[in-house]
Amino acid sequence: MKHHVFIIGSVWVEPNSSAAGSRMLQLITSFLSQGWRVTFGTVSQKNPNSIDLSKLGVQEIRLELNSTSFDEFITDLKPTIVVFDRFITEEQFGWRVAEYCPKALRILDTEDLHCLRKTRHEALKKGIEFSNEVLLNSESSKREIAAIYRCDISLIISTFEMKLLKEVFKIDKSLLYYLPFLFDKIDENNSWKPYDERHHFVSIGNFLHAPNLDATIQLKKYIWKEIRKKLPAAQLHVYGAYPTQQVLEFTNANEGFFVHGFVEDASFVLENSRVLLAPLRFGAGIKGKLSNAMLCGTPSVTTSIGSEGMNDEIPWSGFVEDEIANFVEKAVLLYTDKFEWNQAQQHGVEIINSKYNKELIEDDFISYIQEIFSNLEDHRNNNFTGKMLMHHSLQSSKYMSKWIQEKNNNLQ
Repeated sequence: MKHHVFIIGSVWVEPNSSAAGSRMLQLITSFLSQGWRVTFGTVSQKNPNSIDLSKLGVQEIRLELNSTSFDEFITDLKPTIVVFDRFITEEQFGWRVAEYCPKALRILDTEDLHCLRKTRHEALKKGIEFSNEVLLNSESSKREIAAIYRCDISLIISTFEMKLLKEVFKIDKSLLYYLPFLFDKIDENNSWKPYDERHHFVSIGNFLHAPNLDATIQLKKYIWKEIRKKLPAAQLHVYGAYPTQQVLEFTNANEGFFVHGFVEDASFVLENSRVLLAPLRFGAGIKGKLSNAMLCGTPSVTTSIGSEGMNDEIPWSGFVEDEIANFVEKAVLLYTDKFEWNQAQQHGVEIINSKYNKELIEDDFISYIQEIFSNLEDHRNNNFTGKMLMHHSLQSSKYMSKWIQEKNNNLQ
């Protein structure tokens, strides 16, 4: 069956700005490769970093919140599959999709578990230890898990998060589908620059994403000055969309610390750098900067949060260290030891080719969608919790939305 996929995005697609943008483009490309029609809509404004999806043959539509225009639009559109980009869009539009397009398969692409990232961040700010108990009692967890239950399938990007959802939140595996990044296999005879032709350290990440901003602050305040003591000629080049004024002012040539902001082609930067630094203290999902580094043959030093759910039993493409002193030591070692560097690079090849190889993942994903779609009624009947939440939780969202809608009409 040739499906019509309607994707409701939280923002327009920016693959050069964030891992979430790259992930969404991968999904769109997979759907298009099947000959399926794709429509993408969002309430957000476009900006210069957004790509033009119409060039790929995707219909673009600007959506309105709390408006009957959406009801009329989706009724006319008649999609067979609706994808919610993050749980917030499901909260905003899920009840409308269920009411006006009830036979459409509803898929939630979590990107990462927002509740996990947010709860870890709150614990860090409060100086308390993160625990599953704290996670289970957070408001964001209740909202996101409810959205997972209300959808027919939720796409989970990390093996760690799959385990968390099954074992801690006790969600039935029939509602979850593990779908990591989708990459082309790395050719063993690639043309990467060798160790001797690469120079300096690099850090990269969208600064609207709190873990990236925090990591850059850690580099500036604590980590880089210790590395420079051991490698006085080394430089650190920091890239990322939407840098704050605070981050831009981190640039100091005497310290070898340079902030460049947005870069159009992150691959060019990565393939010319020797080591990527990613001292992430909180977060969730799998990290685009780290997988992109592997795709460019660039080893990395990161934390257990950074590598979480990415490599499992395969050795990391570099080193994983949570203590600053150890992080610094391994960064210097990886930068100065050609043997360690080459070995780390090969581990990255193994990780990408065994865990993110599109050829090994994509067909199974499409087949799973087709299978669930063909048995959608039975699938939903086995998810009573989802039916209950759709009935109760979304009634409140529905009538709140209608109240806002009427209020807006009265103001016109």
